[in-house]
Amino acid sequence: MSSNSLKSQQYRFSRHSHHFGQDNTPTIWERIHIDPWLTLLLLTVCFMSLAILYSASTQDMSMVIRQVVSYGIAFTVMIAMAQIPPHIYKLFTPFFYVAGLILLVLVDRIGEVRMGAQRWIGIPGFGSVQPSEFMKLGMPMICAWFLSKRDLPPNIVSIVVTLIIIALPVLLIAKEPDLGTSLLVAASGIFVLFLAGLPWWLIGSAIIMMIPMVWGAWQFLMHDYQKQRVLTLLNPESDTLGTGWNITQSKIAIGSGGISGKGYLEGTQSHLHFLPEGHTDFIIAAFSEEFGLIGVCVLLFLYACILMRSLYIALIHKDTYGRLLGGAIAISFFVYVFVNIGMVGGILPVVGVPLPLISYGGTAVITLLAGFGLLMSIYTHNN
Repeated sequence: MSSNSLKSQQYRFSRHSHHFGQDNTPTIWERIHIDPWLTLLLLTVCFMSLAILYSASTQDMSMVIRQVVSYGIAFTVMIAMAQIPPHIYKLFTPFFYVAGLILLVLVDRIGEVRMGAQRWIGIPGFGSVQPSEFMKLGMPMICAWFLSKRDLPPNIVSIVVTLIIIALPVLLIAKEPDLGTSLLVAASGIFVLFLAGLPWWLIGSAIIMMIPMVWGAWQFLMHDYQKQRVLTLLNPESDTLGTGWNITQSKIAIGSGGISGKGYLEGTQSHLHFLPEGHTDFIIAAFSEEFGLIGVCVLLFLYACILMRSLYIALIHKDTYGRLLGGAIAISFFVYVFVNIGMVGGILPVVGVPLPLISYGGTAVITLLAGFGLLMSIYTHNN
Protein backbone atom coordinates (compact mmCIF):
# COMPACT_ATOMS: atom_id res chain seq x y z
CA MET A 1 0.00 0.00 0.00
CA SER A 2 1.42 3.42 -0.96
CA SER A 3 2.26 6.13 1.53
CA ASN A 4 -0.38 8.40 0.01
CA SER A 5 -3.01 5.73 0.62
CA LEU A 6 -1.95 5.32 4.25
CA LYS A 7 -2.04 9.07 4.78
CA SER A 8 -5.51 9.25 3.24
CA GLN A 9 -6.77 6.62 5.68
CA GLN A 10 -5.16 8.36 8.65
CA TYR A 11 -6.96 11.64 7.98
CA ARG A 12 -10.32 10.23 6.90
CA PHE A 13 -12.01 11.40 10.14
CA SER A 14 -11.21 15.07 9.60
CA ARG A 15 -11.67 15.09 5.81
CA HIS A 16 -14.03 12.45 4.53
CA SER A 17 -16.39 11.51 7.36
CA HIS A 18 -19.28 13.63 6.07
CA HIS A 19 -20.15 11.15 3.32
CA PHE A 20 -21.89 8.98 5.95
CA GLY A 21 -24.97 11.15 5.45
CA GLN A 22 -28.63 11.10 6.36
CA ASP A 23 -31.90 11.77 4.62
CA ASN A 24 -32.20 15.52 4.10
CA THR A 25 -35.79 15.54 5.35
CA PRO A 26 -35.67 16.63 9.02
CA THR A 27 -37.52 14.52 11.55
CA ILE A 28 -39.63 15.95 14.35
CA TRP A 29 -36.68 15.45 16.71
CA GLU A 30 -34.41 17.38 14.40
CA ARG A 31 -36.95 20.19 14.20
CA ILE A 32 -36.91 20.55 17.99
CA HIS A 33 -33.14 19.94 17.93
CA ILE A 34 -33.05 16.96 20.26
CA ASP A 35 -31.43 13.59 19.67
CA PRO A 36 -33.90 11.12 21.27
CA TRP A 37 -31.43 8.24 21.62
CA LEU A 38 -28.76 10.29 23.33
CA THR A 39 -31.35 11.96 25.56
CA LEU A 40 -32.81 8.60 26.58
CA LEU A 41 -29.38 7.23 27.47
CA LEU A 42 -28.50 10.32 29.51
CA LEU A 43 -31.80 10.23 31.40
CA THR A 44 -31.35 6.53 32.18
CA VAL A 45 -27.91 7.10 33.69
CA CYS A 46 -29.18 10.09 35.68
CA PHE A 47 -32.05 8.06 37.18
CA MET A 48 -29.52 5.39 38.16
CA SER A 49 -27.44 8.14 39.77
CA LEU A 50 -30.33 9.30 41.95
CA ALA A 51 -30.96 5.76 43.15
CA ILE A 52 -27.36 5.07 44.14
CA LEU A 53 -26.91 8.60 45.55
CA TYR A 54 -29.82 8.01 47.91
CA SER A 55 -28.08 4.89 49.21
CA ALA A 56 -24.48 6.21 49.20
CA SER A 57 -25.52 9.36 51.12
CA THR A 58 -27.09 7.14 53.82
CA GLN A 59 -30.58 8.02 52.54
CA ASP A 60 -30.08 11.79 52.69
CA MET A 61 -33.14 12.95 50.73
CA SER A 62 -32.06 16.60 50.79
CA MET A 63 -28.91 15.71 48.87
CA VAL A 64 -30.98 13.80 46.30
CA ILE A 65 -33.30 16.79 45.88
CA ARG A 66 -30.34 19.12 45.33
CA GLN A 67 -29.04 16.75 42.68
CA VAL A 68 -32.46 16.66 41.00
CA VAL A 69 -32.35 20.45 40.83
CA SER A 70 -28.86 20.27 39.30
CA TYR A 71 -30.11 17.77 36.71
CA GLY A 72 -33.05 20.02 35.93
CA ILE A 73 -30.76 22.98 35.32
CA ALA A 74 -28.31 20.84 33.36
CA PHE A 75 -30.95 19.39 31.00
CA THR A 76 -32.42 22.87 30.52
CA VAL A 77 -28.98 24.15 29.54
CA MET A 78 -28.51 21.14 27.24
CA ILE A 79 -31.81 21.73 25.42
CA ALA A 80 -31.18 25.47 25.17
CA MET A 81 -27.70 24.96 23.73
CA ALA A 82 -29.04 22.43 21.23
CA GLN A 83 -31.23 25.15 19.69
CA ILE A 84 -28.24 27.29 18.69
CA PRO A 85 -26.62 26.42 15.34
CA PRO A 86 -22.94 25.36 15.48
CA HIS A 87 -21.82 28.34 13.38
CA ILE A 88 -22.96 30.65 16.19
CA TYR A 89 -20.78 28.75 18.67
CA LYS A 90 -17.93 28.94 16.21
CA LEU A 91 -18.35 32.71 15.99
CA PHE A 92 -18.29 33.27 19.76
CA THR A 93 -15.73 30.58 20.68
CA PRO A 94 -12.76 33.01 21.04
CA PHE A 95 -14.76 35.22 23.42
CA PHE A 96 -15.74 32.19 25.52
CA TYR A 97 -12.10 31.11 25.73
CA VAL A 98 -10.88 34.57 26.76
CA ALA A 99 -13.67 34.83 29.36
CA GLY A 100 -12.55 31.48 30.76
CA LEU A 101 -8.96 32.71 31.06
CA ILE A 102 -10.14 35.84 32.86
CA LEU A 103 -12.15 33.77 35.33
CA LEU A 104 -9.14 31.54 36.00
CA VAL A 105 -7.02 34.62 36.71
CA LEU A 106 -9.73 35.89 39.07
CA VAL A 107 -9.67 32.54 40.87
CA ASP A 108 -5.97 33.11 41.54
CA ARG A 109 -6.67 36.61 42.85
CA ILE A 110 -9.96 36.46 44.72
CA GLY A 111 -10.95 32.78 44.67
CA GLU A 112 -12.30 30.91 47.68
CA VAL A 113 -9.93 28.50 49.43
CA ARG A 114 -11.36 25.13 50.44
CA MET A 115 -9.36 22.18 51.73
CA GLY A 116 -6.10 23.85 50.74
CA ALA A 117 -7.13 24.56 47.14
CA GLN A 118 -8.20 27.85 45.56
CA ARG A 119 -10.63 26.78 42.83
CA TRP A 120 -13.94 28.60 43.33
CA ILE A 121 -15.38 32.07 42.80
CA GLY A 122 -18.21 33.10 45.10
CA ILE A 123 -21.27 34.71 43.53
CA PRO A 124 -23.51 36.58 46.02
CA GLY A 125 -26.98 35.07 46.19
CA PHE A 126 -26.03 32.14 43.94
CA GLY A 127 -23.23 30.21 45.62
CA SER A 128 -19.93 29.49 43.97
CA VAL A 129 -18.71 28.25 40.60
CA GLN A 130 -15.56 26.44 39.52
CA PRO A 131 -14.28 28.10 36.32
CA SER A 132 -11.94 25.21 35.55
CA GLU A 133 -15.02 23.07 34.81
CA PHE A 134 -16.06 25.44 32.03
CA MET A 135 -12.68 25.07 30.38
CA LYS A 136 -13.43 21.37 29.87
CA LEU A 137 -15.82 22.63 27.21
CA GLY A 138 -13.99 25.80 26.22
CA MET A 139 -10.75 23.98 25.42
CA PRO A 140 -12.02 21.67 22.65
CA MET A 141 -14.12 24.55 21.29
CA ILE A 142 -11.15 26.89 20.85
CA CYS A 143 -8.89 24.18 19.44
CA ALA A 144 -11.56 23.11 16.94
CA TRP A 145 -12.17 26.76 16.01
CA PHE A 146 -8.47 27.41 15.41
CA LEU A 147 -7.71 24.23 13.46
CA SER A 148 -10.89 24.35 11.35
CA LYS A 149 -9.64 27.59 9.81
CA ARG A 150 -6.42 25.95 8.60
CA ASP A 151 -5.37 23.21 6.24
CA LEU A 152 -5.46 19.71 7.68
CA PRO A 153 -3.44 17.84 8.70
CA PRO A 154 -1.97 20.74 10.72
CA ASN A 155 1.54 21.96 10.02
CA ILE A 156 4.18 22.61 12.67
CA VAL A 157 3.15 26.25 13.16
CA SER A 158 -0.50 25.32 13.71
CA ILE A 159 0.50 22.58 16.14
CA VAL A 160 2.73 24.92 18.18
CA VAL A 161 0.06 27.64 18.36
CA THR A 162 -2.55 25.06 19.41
CA LEU A 163 -0.25 23.79 22.16
CA ILE A 164 0.19 27.36 23.44
CA ILE A 165 -3.59 27.80 23.46
CA ILE A 166 -3.85 24.60 25.50
CA ALA A 167 -1.02 25.49 27.89
CA LEU A 168 -2.37 28.85 29.10
CA PRO A 169 -5.49 27.61 30.96
CA VAL A 170 -3.84 24.31 31.91
CA LEU A 171 -1.06 26.10 33.82
CA LEU A 172 -3.60 28.35 35.57
CA ILE A 173 -5.68 25.36 36.64
CA ALA A 174 -2.60 23.41 37.80
CA LYS A 175 -1.63 26.38 39.97
CA GLU A 176 -4.89 26.22 41.98
CA PRO A 177 -3.73 23.35 42.51
CA ASP A 178 -5.96 20.96 40.55
CA LEU A 179 -3.75 18.50 38.72
CA GLY A 180 -6.58 16.17 37.75
CA THR A 181 -8.72 18.83 36.05
CA SER A 182 -5.69 20.41 34.38
CA LEU A 183 -4.76 17.08 32.80
CA LEU A 184 -8.33 16.50 31.61
CA VAL A 185 -8.53 19.99 30.10
CA ALA A 186 -5.20 19.44 28.36
CA ALA A 187 -6.40 16.06 27.06
CA SER A 188 -9.56 17.60 25.55
CA GLY A 189 -7.39 19.93 23.49
CA ILE A 190 -4.93 17.21 22.49
CA PHE A 191 -7.86 15.09 21.25
CA VAL A 192 -8.77 17.83 18.77
CA LEU A 193 -5.20 17.83 17.47
CA PHE A 194 -5.29 14.05 17.14
CA LEU A 195 -8.58 14.08 15.23
CA ALA A 196 -7.27 16.84 12.97
CA GLY A 197 -4.62 14.42 11.70
CA LEU A 198 -1.64 14.85 13.99
CA PRO A 199 1.27 12.95 12.36
CA TRP A 200 2.09 9.65 14.05
CA TRP A 201 5.81 10.44 14.14
CA LEU A 202 5.00 13.56 16.13
CA ILE A 203 2.80 11.60 18.52
CA GLY A 204 5.65 9.13 19.12
CA SER A 205 8.13 11.97 19.64
CA ALA A 206 5.79 13.62 22.15
CA ILE A 207 5.52 10.38 24.12
CA ILE A 208 9.31 10.11 24.27
CA MET A 209 9.60 13.75 25.35
CA MET A 210 7.12 13.11 28.15
CA ILE A 211 9.72 11.08 30.07
CA PRO A 212 11.97 14.01 31.08
CA MET A 213 8.90 16.24 31.45
CA VAL A 214 7.40 13.83 33.99
CA TRP A 215 10.66 13.90 35.96
CA GLY A 216 10.68 17.70 35.88
CA ALA A 217 7.06 17.87 37.03
CA TRP A 218 7.85 15.48 39.89
CA GLN A 219 10.82 17.56 41.02
CA PHE A 220 9.53 21.11 40.60
CA LEU A 221 5.76 21.26 39.99
CA MET A 222 3.96 18.59 41.99
CA HIS A 223 2.97 19.25 45.59
CA ASP A 224 3.84 16.81 48.36
CA TYR A 225 0.29 15.46 48.60
CA GLN A 226 0.25 14.83 44.84
CA LYS A 227 3.52 12.90 45.05
CA GLN A 228 2.10 10.90 47.93
CA ARG A 229 -0.88 9.90 45.80
CA VAL A 230 1.45 8.45 43.17
CA LEU A 231 3.45 6.58 45.82
CA THR A 232 0.23 5.27 47.34
CA LEU A 233 -0.82 3.97 43.92
CA LEU A 234 2.39 1.97 43.67
CA ASN A 235 2.09 0.56 47.19
CA PRO A 236 -1.23 1.30 48.96
CA GLU A 237 -0.43 -1.18 51.73
CA SER A 238 2.51 0.96 52.89
CA ASP A 239 0.13 3.25 54.82
CA THR A 240 -3.21 1.46 55.01
CA LEU A 241 -4.62 3.66 57.76
CA GLY A 242 -3.30 6.89 56.23
CA THR A 243 -2.83 7.80 52.58
CA GLY A 244 -3.78 4.31 51.42
CA TRP A 245 -7.10 4.30 53.28
CA ASN A 246 -9.22 5.54 50.35
CA ILE A 247 -8.00 2.96 47.87
CA THR A 248 -8.05 0.12 50.40
CA GLN A 249 -11.67 0.77 51.41
CA SER A 250 -12.66 1.25 47.79
CA LYS A 251 -11.23 -2.16 46.83
CA ILE A 252 -12.98 -3.77 49.79
CA ALA A 253 -16.31 -2.28 48.68
CA ILE A 254 -15.84 -3.39 45.07
CA GLY A 255 -14.70 -6.89 46.00
CA SER A 256 -17.42 -7.46 48.59
CA GLY A 257 -20.10 -6.82 45.95
CA GLY A 258 -19.20 -10.00 44.11
CA ILE A 259 -21.16 -10.91 40.99
CA SER A 260 -24.65 -9.71 41.89
CA GLY A 261 -23.96 -7.34 44.81
CA LYS A 262 -25.30 -7.18 48.35
CA GLY A 263 -28.56 -5.59 47.28
CA TYR A 264 -29.92 -2.06 47.15
CA LEU A 265 -29.45 -0.12 50.42
CA GLU A 266 -27.46 -3.05 51.82
CA GLY A 267 -23.96 -1.67 51.29
CA THR A 268 -21.90 -1.52 54.48
CA GLN A 269 -18.75 0.33 53.40
CA SER A 270 -20.60 3.53 52.52
CA HIS A 271 -23.35 3.27 55.14
CA LEU A 272 -20.84 2.78 57.96
CA HIS A 273 -18.65 5.57 56.53
CA PHE A 274 -15.64 3.39 55.81
CA LEU A 275 -15.75 4.45 52.16
CA PRO A 276 -14.61 8.09 51.82
CA GLU A 277 -16.51 10.39 49.46
CA GLY A 278 -18.93 7.57 48.69
CA HIS A 279 -21.40 9.98 47.06
CA THR A 280 -18.86 11.82 44.87
CA ASP A 281 -15.50 10.53 43.63
CA PHE A 282 -15.88 6.97 44.97
CA ILE A 283 -19.54 6.46 44.13
CA ILE A 284 -18.74 3.65 41.68
CA ALA A 285 -17.37 1.65 44.63
CA ALA A 286 -20.66 2.09 46.51
CA PHE A 287 -22.53 1.14 43.33
CA SER A 288 -20.40 -1.96 42.85
CA GLU A 289 -20.91 -3.07 46.45
CA GLU A 290 -24.69 -3.01 46.10
CA PHE A 291 -25.13 -4.14 42.49
CA GLY A 292 -21.97 -6.18 41.91
CA LEU A 293 -20.26 -6.97 38.63
CA ILE A 294 -23.59 -7.24 36.81
CA GLY A 295 -24.63 -3.72 37.79
CA VAL A 296 -21.26 -2.26 36.83
CA CYS A 297 -21.41 -3.99 33.43
CA VAL A 298 -24.86 -2.49 32.81
CA LEU A 299 -23.55 0.97 33.67
CA LEU A 300 -20.50 0.52 31.43
CA PHE A 301 -22.78 -0.64 28.60
CA LEU A 302 -24.82 2.56 28.92
CA TYR A 303 -21.61 4.61 28.91
CA ALA A 304 -20.45 2.74 25.80
CA CYS A 305 -23.75 3.50 24.05
CA ILE A 306 -23.41 7.20 24.89
CA LEU A 307 -19.85 7.18 23.56
CA MET A 308 -20.76 5.43 20.30
CA ARG A 309 -23.76 7.67 19.68
CA SER A 310 -21.61 10.77 20.30
CA LEU A 311 -18.89 9.55 17.92
CA TYR A 312 -21.52 8.81 15.27
CA ILE A 313 -22.89 12.36 15.56
CA ALA A 314 -19.38 13.75 15.12
CA LEU A 315 -18.63 11.43 12.22
CA ILE A 316 -21.59 12.43 10.03
CA HIS A 317 -21.25 16.20 10.46
CA LYS A 318 -20.30 18.09 7.32
CA ASP A 319 -18.29 20.95 8.84
CA THR A 320 -14.73 20.52 10.12
CA TYR A 321 -15.41 22.55 13.26
CA GLY A 322 -18.37 20.36 14.19
CA ARG A 323 -16.53 17.10 13.51
CA LEU A 324 -13.47 18.06 15.53
CA LEU A 325 -15.51 19.48 18.41
CA GLY A 326 -17.97 16.58 18.52
CA GLY A 327 -15.21 13.97 18.37
CA ALA A 328 -13.26 15.68 21.17
CA ILE A 329 -16.35 15.91 23.40
CA ALA A 330 -17.08 12.22 22.88
CA ILE A 331 -13.53 11.05 23.60
CA SER A 332 -13.25 13.38 26.61
CA PHE A 333 -16.38 11.80 28.06
CA PHE A 334 -14.74 8.38 27.74
CA VAL A 335 -11.59 9.65 29.47
CA TYR A 336 -13.61 11.04 32.41
CA VAL A 337 -15.20 7.62 32.90
CA PHE A 338 -11.90 5.79 32.51
CA VAL A 339 -9.98 8.05 34.92
CA ASN A 340 -12.61 7.86 37.66
CA ILE A 341 -13.04 4.08 37.48
CA GLY A 342 -9.28 3.57 37.17
CA MET A 343 -8.73 5.81 40.19
CA VAL A 344 -11.31 3.98 42.30
CA GLY A 345 -10.00 0.60 41.14
CA GLY A 346 -6.45 1.43 42.11
CA ILE A 347 -4.80 1.50 38.66
CA LEU A 348 -4.55 5.31 38.53
CA PRO A 349 -3.65 7.91 41.19
CA VAL A 350 -6.47 9.57 43.11
CA VAL A 351 -7.02 12.89 41.31
CA GLY A 352 -10.51 13.89 42.41
CA VAL A 353 -12.34 13.32 39.11
CA PRO A 354 -16.11 12.65 39.52
CA LEU A 355 -17.87 9.85 37.66
CA PRO A 356 -19.83 11.51 34.82
CA LEU A 357 -23.59 11.84 35.45
CA ILE A 358 -23.37 9.64 38.56
CA SER A 359 -21.33 11.54 41.17
CA TYR A 360 -23.00 14.22 43.27
CA GLY A 361 -22.26 17.76 42.11
CA GLY A 362 -23.76 20.66 40.19
CA THR A 363 -21.11 22.44 38.13
CA ALA A 364 -19.66 19.24 36.69
CA VAL A 365 -23.00 17.83 35.50
CA ILE A 366 -24.08 21.17 34.01
CA THR A 367 -20.82 21.44 32.07
CA LEU A 368 -21.09 17.84 30.91
CA LEU A 369 -24.68 18.15 29.66
CA ALA A 370 -23.81 21.47 28.03
CA GLY A 371 -21.29 19.49 26.00
CA PHE A 372 -24.00 17.04 24.97
CA GLY A 373 -26.16 20.05 24.06
CA LEU A 374 -23.39 21.06 21.67
CA LEU A 375 -23.41 17.55 20.22
CA MET A 376 -27.16 17.73 19.65
CA SER A 377 -26.75 21.12 17.98
CA ILE A 378 -24.11 19.61 15.69
CA TYR A 379 -26.41 16.69 14.86
CA THR A 380 -29.79 18.40 14.38
CA HIS A 381 -28.41 21.36 12.42
CA ASN A 382 -26.38 19.10 10.14
CA ASN A 383 -28.81 19.42 7.24
